[in-house]
Amino acid sequence: MPHKVGFTVVSSSGHEDGFSAKELMVHAPTVNGWRSPRLCQYPQEIVLQMVERCRIRKLQLLAHQYMISSKIEFYISDNLPEYFAPYKSERFRRLGYVSLSDNEKTSYRARELKSVYVDAVGQYLKLTFHKNYVNRYNLYSQVALVAINIIGEAADFNIDSSHVSREKLIDHYLGNNPDDSALDGTYTGKPDSISPLDDLAFDMYQDPEVAQIIRKLDEKKHDAVRQEHYDHAKKLKQAIADLQKVGERLGRYEVEKRCAVEREDYDLAKQKKQQMEEYRLKVYQQLELHNLLDPDLMVRRPLDLSLDRLAYPAMSPHHKKPLLSPRRDKTDPDPAEPLLLEKPPETLSPEPLLTQRFSPPAAQASPISAADAGFPKINVDFLPYDERPLPAIRKQQQEDVFAYPDPETAEEDPGDTPRSGVVGEPEPLTEKALREASAAIEVFGEGLVAGAYSKTWSYREDSLLAIYKKMTEVSPSTPKEDLKSLLRGAIFLIVRAIKDIVSSVFQASLKLLKMIITQFIPRHKLGRQETSHCVERTFPNLLSRTGDSSARLRVAAANFIQEMALCNEVRPLQIIPAHLVQPLKPNASTHLSMSQVELVERLLRDLGTDNTGFTVDSVMRFATGALEHRVYEVRETALRIILDLYRQHRLAVLDYLPPDDANTRKNVLYKTLFDGFAKIDGRLTESEMRTQKKMAAEEAEKQKKDEIKVLQGQLAALKEMQTEAQAAKEKETDFQKTKHPDDTFKIATDAAAEDNSSVANYLDNLCIFCGERDDSFTEEGLDLHYWKHCPMLTRCDFCKQVVEIASLTEHLLTECEKKDSFGKCPRCSEALPKDELPRHVKAKACNPSKPEKVANHCPLCHENFTPGEEAWKTHLMGRDGCRLNLRRTQVLNKSLPTQSVAGRPAAPLNRSGPAGAKLRSPSVGSKIPTPRGGLNKNTGRTYAKR
Repeated sequence: MPHKVGFTVVSSSGHEDGFSAKELMVHAPTVNGWRSPRLCQYPQEIVLQMVERCRIRKLQLLAHQYMISSKIEFYISDNLPEYFAPYKSERFRRLGYVSLSDNEKTSYRARELKSVYVDAVGQYLKLTFHKNYVNRYNLYSQVALVAINIIGEAADFNIDSSHVSREKLIDHYLGNNPDDSALDGTYTGKPDSISPLDDLAFDMYQDPEVAQIIRKLDEKKHDAVRQEHYDHAKKLKQAIADLQKVGERLGRYEVEKRCAVEREDYDLAKQKKQQMEEYRLKVYQQLELHNLLDPDLMVRRPLDLSLDRLAYPAMSPHHKKPLLSPRRDKTDPDPAEPLLLEKPPETLSPEPLLTQRFSPPAAQASPISAADAGFPKINVDFLPYDERPLPAIRKQQQEDVFAYPDPETAEEDPGDTPRSGVVGEPEPLTEKALREASAAIEVFGEGLVAGAYSKTWSYREDSLLAIYKKMTEVSPSTPKEDLKSLLRGAIFLIVRAIKDIVSSVFQASLKLLKMIITQFIPRHKLGRQETSHCVERTFPNLLSRTGDSSARLRVAAANFIQEMALCNEVRPLQIIPAHLVQPLKPNASTHLSMSQVELVERLLRDLGTDNTGFTVDSVMRFATGALEHRVYEVRETALRIILDLYRQHRLAVLDYLPPDDANTRKNVLYKTLFDGFAKIDGRLTESEMRTQKKMAAEEAEKQKKDEIKVLQGQLAALKEMQTEAQAAKEKETDFQKTKHPDDTFKIATDAAAEDNSSVANYLDNLCIFCGERDDSFTEEGLDLHYWKHCPMLTRCDFCKQVVEIASLTEHLLTECEKKDSFGKCPRCSEALPKDELPRHVKAKACNPSKPEKVANHCPLCHENFTPGEEAWKTHLMGRDGCRLNLRRTQVLNKSLPTQSVAGRPAAPLNRSGPAGAKLRSPSVGSKIPTPRGGLNKNTGRTYAKR
């Protein structure tokens, strides 16, 4: 039969201090496990040696919550390879690999238990860990393994095929399913079954001492079954089920004590220690009272937890020779179900089996005292101080019945509720409970309601399950009034059970509530009014449970609320969204606030804002309030809610937020919010715009330097040409002088004077922006022309400077004296006063601008026209151009002068002119092309009113 196989750690590639691979040899709730060195190289390896050569059937790995390996490979061998043992050269054989979850969905709060079924023979097992998953908690790129469990059997263990066939044939004719458990919580002894007591989850969540007692009792139970003492086996089964709950409780106490010690809260640690000892003694007294705790069952706690004793097991007691020598050749019940991790084992009968009288199977012996039970004498002087038991308390009088202390009620106050004289029944209701539960008592009876009010959690759970069964069996012909009374009585008990601290009772209440909403009300056609009553009565308590200290209960409550809000019966009522968007309470717990905003975020994505109970106004008021919350996670979730809502209702969302200006952006949260808006709109964020402007300025500076170099080269070439021309003229002049000295000198002088005069006159009488030529364009005449008449220029109304129309927007945003009072419209890209900008953006009445390479945008008429610099001149001066350019009409009656001298085109402005040329440019950043013969646009200056 497959069983738990003990092992030792032969070697590992390394470990962090305090997290040795030898920790894997111990299975207990408080083990640390193995952890790789910090910033290690991959892969990492661990080699395990099993106690004997065996056939491995199952491997179980318990991974760390955030130090998770992306892949783990398994290798097996009968001997160590040569690099471990030089005289043995056999190598490991690869079995395969498993991949682990990155655990992001659980926010790195849960550990993954991975089970792998294999069939391989060997004595050495090697685990190879590959590179870790990256997350914000794993700062040093480590991998870790909390525990590993090997289940197998001896390699020479042969199963009689005829025996197996006979077992399967019997199951077939009896209609038994091999996967069903006849004796809940334990194995059955079949050759191919694996005991739940050998499962890794059992050891990792059980107190080690109680786990050993459970295994011993399980052996005694199967011995009783073989001897056909079924009453005794039944009581042992119930004792095992109760001890499993006790072990889980003690394991939880041990973890809490360890955490308190790490926090140096020694008062709490002492309290937990005393609580454990008192609780343990009560349980042992009950076991002793009924002859279940004999010397063979008593184990030594501190010594059994050492690594030396656990190195070679950790073996299942079924692997060793049993104390009672059970016979394995008889047919035992079917395999048991594995022990669940999240819910304590349930009994098969609706009523607890603890109430039945106990008598030993062989002889009709009465309960005996502690001394007669053979309670072992332990010398406490050899035990560590922290592990010494408390002084024995006075024994209670022996009774003919027994009951173990309930793990959840051990901490509850007894109160003034009278206890029943008959053990096994819930205590009677108090007068106060009778008054407040009168409606429920009328429909369900006092017995069920008393169970729901009991201080024993199993009674409370059984009561809810009995109500569930009763309501599912109600006849459709039942009168409506009786159905409504039944429903309201159940809702009353559900509201009380939702607040229960025991997880199984809480889960039972959710199960009953779901059945009522989705099955009971629709099947009996009770209508929306009853559904509304159910939701309104239970939702406040459900929402409060989302702030529970237990993560498992928080997740369960939040998921149930989401499921209930989306079901077809509750969704049209719009009750849950209206409750969720209520403002967060300042004194609410952190968990409650986080759960509420997360529920709003999830349901908003699922439901939207169209007739669902969510409106833009309610959600934005809730989210803006959450932005001011003290908890960072709440603020981040509120930020995501606003961004999700902005994708659907952009302008409506902006009404609830402050304006996007420099003062608002000082708040990092609003800066992130507005940057998110920009990304949703397809615009550049502020940081991206700054980067782009910086790159554009650098590019312009580079271009300017390149132009200067080109101009310098052209100037040098022009001077060289002039020198050559002058030399040629001098030769010609000398030649003419030889013929007619007087006439040649006169002609040369007149030609040079005429040429210089024409070039100077051409440049002095020309407007470099509109290309107009006039004899009145002297220095004073050009200033007057720029100031009043040039159609390519305009005066800034705020600083009175003359600027180009093409660069008016850029001037208002970057150069004007009033530039701080202007903002840029993201739609039309024009400069507008900041007090008018929100209204302008909200109206969406402006003409959207296009990229500069696609079209130019006029700041006067707001129209888009052909791209390029030449198009500005056509738009601002042409007959069909800008209608709002008042200077354009003065130019329409004038024809553009020809720009040529002596029948040849004028030299471009990029070439240097004579030293006396007097030209001015009103703007530094001009987008207007320089006319032929004018200055470069980057060499001018802005003219102010004189």
